[in-house]
Amino acid sequence: MVSLIQSNFANFGSCLVPPGTGFALQNRGGLFTLDAAHPNHLAPRKRPLHTIIPGFMRRGDVGVAFGIMGGWNQAQAHAQFVSNVVDHSMNVQAALEAARFTKLTFAGRDVIVENRIPDRVREQLALRGHELDVHGAYSSMVGGGQSVMSQESTGVKGGGSDPRKDGAAIPEPMGW
Repeated sequence: MVSLIQSNFANFGSCLVPPGTGFALQNRGGLFTLDAAHPNHLAPRKRPLHTIIPGFMRRGDVGVAFGIMGGWNQAQAHAQFVSNVVDHSMNVQAALEAARFTKLTFAGRDVIVENRIPDRVREQLALRGHELDVHGAYSSMVGGGQSVMSQESTGVKGGGSDPRKDGAAIPEPMGW
């Protein structure tokens, strides 16, 4: 299994295409700042802050590779995916399709939620001071990803593709 998140970052990466390659270079260095007082200032041997976090999990002979793109949302979406699989016994497709929420800022009480999160849950969040920004059923604001799983003892393999993004889970023919 492979978990890969390909990202050029903003505005088609660096907009630089090395001759003869056909691909644009990324521009993750764009997340540095020139403000010397800032923790993410440009300096030797530093790496830029980024959100590329392909994931794996394993329990016994079952392995799952996954990746959910979406900037600052990635870690939150990954945690929700893992919880859906581990705590709620969802298969990888159901875990990707489940309603999600995200917090895209560090300050404030603003939270983006999909409208599939039950009204009673949204009401309780609002009563606790959260300022909800309700989006559609499958909002790209909460990321989108794909996943594959494999159970070694049975040879069963599965996959899922989030309806929030392009992609497909295509089964391997039996007996190969």
